[in-house]
Amino acid sequence: MIPRTLFSPEHEAFRDTVRRFIAEHVTPFHAEWEKAGQVPRSLWLKAGELGLLCCNVPEEYGGMGGDFLHSAILIEEMARVGATGPTFYLHSDIVAPYILDFGTEEQKRHWLPRMATGEVVVALGMSEPSGGSDVQNIRTQAIADGDEYVINGQKVFITNGHSADLLVLACKTDPKQRAKGVSLILVETDRAGFTRGRKLEKMGCKAQDTSELFFADLRVPKSSLLGTEGGGFGILMTQLAQERLVQAIRGVSSAEAALEWTREYTAERKMFGQTLADFQNTRFTLAELHAQVLSQRVFVDRCIELHLRGELDSVDAAACKLVTTDLQFKVMDQCLQFFGGWGYMWEYPIARAFADARMCRIGGGTAEVMKQIIANTLLPKRRRDA
Repeated sequence: MIPRTLFSPEHEAFRDTVRRFIAEHVTPFHAEWEKAGQVPRSLWLKAGELGLLCCNVPEEYGGMGGDFLHSAILIEEMARVGATGPTFYLHSDIVAPYILDFGTEEQKRHWLPRMATGEVVVALGMSEPSGGSDVQNIRTQAIADGDEYVINGQKVFITNGHSADLLVLACKTDPKQRAKGVSLILVETDRAGFTRGRKLEKMGCKAQDTSELFFADLRVPKSSLLGTEGGGFGILMTQLAQERLVQAIRGVSSAEAALEWTREYTAERKMFGQTLADFQNTRFTLAELHAQVLSQRVFVDRCIELHLRGELDSVDAAACKLVTTDLQFKVMDQCLQFFGGWGYMWEYPIARAFADARMCRIGGGTAEVMKQIIANTLLPKRRRDA
């Protein structure tokens, strides 16, 4: 196995803490959370107590002042045990950077410390029923009225939507504009005019609470604006590389875990007087998958390295997410086949991982969107009047 060189001894000590946390507080209860459709607030508070939330937020704002490698470790270790319920990565590595990088000093000091402790859980409100994640054409509006915005609209597929205390909400502050009309607004979920819809029942990632959200004449002060009015689309674009990298890390880590589960199962499973691992088909298939996953691990680690230096662009991140999550699904499909009928049983991790893997090809932008992004760089369209 090619050695990984990204992590320092301090990072590996952090990994030990993460593994103990998962073994004690996550894996024994994850099946219960899948039935409930969400994880309890007590888990968020425990994670905050151990410094597992908002790892790379500076200490002055309540974080541990770490780097993205701390986040990567938590993402990897959750993926390796199939723990898709605790969406700490969304909270810490997608939403928190918006507030840290674009929030006012008052916003940062008010929200980030409580996010780091788990007292406040956040969600990102982008997707809508009419257009998925096509942010330029969202219909939720925030219309200025004196010193306030009045928000009307709805969102769907919102991870953490049922448990969130705070939303970073994408709205149209100028409905006549496309990207330039989009603004981000911080919305507390205890405000009048906010309603949670049903907790959506999904084919996988069942312990995540994913919800519909509704806004009816909800008022927030203009001080809740994140960044500048009309600057929301640009803010969202700044985190695309990290968001896609998060999905790639999840994809390759879960694929590695599936290969290990399958190796152990086939070495023990008897069939026709020998083990499954003795058949050439098993050996060749697993050898091929191992080689492919290993190459993706090296690719993902290289992208992490570039990201730490601020050199990973959104196109390369799109390529990384595309190939890694496609391979993840291939691995789950072929590994499940070796489990036979047992692989179809929800009690087996491979069955849950198979269903969960489908989301990684959608979250952070679908595979088709990733291809379009890459193609636009390789083959720029000519102007129509050329």
